[in-house]
Amino acid sequence: MKALVYHGPGNKAWEDVPDARVEEPTDVVVKVETTTICGTDLHILQGDVAAVTDGRILGHEAVGTITEVGDAVRGFSVGDRVLVPAITKCGRCEYCQRGMPSHCQTVGGIGWIFGHLIDGTQAEFVRVPYADTSLYAVPSGVSDEQAIFLADSLPTGYEVGVLAGGVRPGNTVAVVGAGAVGLSAVLTTGLWGASKVIAIDSNKFRLEKALEFGATDAVEVGPGTVGDVIGLTDGLGVDVAIEAVGYPETLLTAASLVRPGGTIANVGVHGTPVELPMQDMWISNVTLTMGLVDTVSIPTLLKMVASGRIPAEKMGTHRFTFDQFDEAYDVFANAAANLALKVVITP
Repeated sequence: MKALVYHGPGNKAWEDVPDARVEEPTDVVVKVETTTICGTDLHILQGDVAAVTDGRILGHEAVGTITEVGDAVRGFSVGDRVLVPAITKCGRCEYCQRGMPSHCQTVGGIGWIFGHLIDGTQAEFVRVPYADTSLYAVPSGVSDEQAIFLADSLPTGYEVGVLAGGVRPGNTVAVVGAGAVGLSAVLTTGLWGASKVIAIDSNKFRLEKALEFGATDAVEVGPGTVGDVIGLTDGLGVDVAIEAVGYPETLLTAASLVRPGGTIANVGVHGTPVELPMQDMWISNVTLTMGLVDTVSIPTLLKMVASGRIPAEKMGTHRFTFDQFDEAYDVFANAAANLALKVVITP
């Protein structure tokens, strides 16, 4: 089979590799029919993830059809159409039972293993461990292109942003960064009845998309960003500030927007230390949350997508085939210049 293989920082290739196969009784093999690229994949190619070594197949999101089933698998059969999420879970360890499969002990202490600790989904076929507890059947009314964004970005924006931030009816919410994950947060704040959702970004295209996705207001980054947002909240600040970029300055912006008693929900992946003004924040009763997605919200999100409540297909702006992986990566790596949100890649 062919797959996109990592060969060190800045080096990847679509090449022949050994066929994916069942290795453990709990495994299945899935023929990949749709996949995508995540910002984490870009971090890997920059050499930021030391655990990813030469020869690893990239990717951790897929929709496809099961072609082979291990002897211990009971919930799925050959021919089933499934969503392969970013997080793999055994379902039995302490963290899985606590609803935190992002730290599944059985698969190595972190649920994100595809394209990280084992071969990933940017391939013609992928081996999926612990299939019964990790895979999700895709409803017949949900397209591959809708389902693929439930593998990572939508659950991330929802779980680490909206749920961790404690968004409640009537809340005012700021989303700092209107990329794929930030827009996922915008899409799902409405599920909890936010009265005002303010999208903040430096890119006009993304701000336009945020308004399409349900934001009530869009603020372009500039010298007056904080004042503009505070002005939209009657001078009080927001109840929940969701940071969806991963830079020190964006987290500091989120911190400056939240009102006393509010919550900062950090979703962005930070690669450098951030110095927060704790001497000013402590007295404001502010809560700061952060974390890796667990993807436990996928069943709920699948229902919302199937009902039309969440138009997940809006996330896809560019489409490529497997033999165009290099082009797809180039477009996604320069998303702002290419007016891109998420890329959809199919055979």
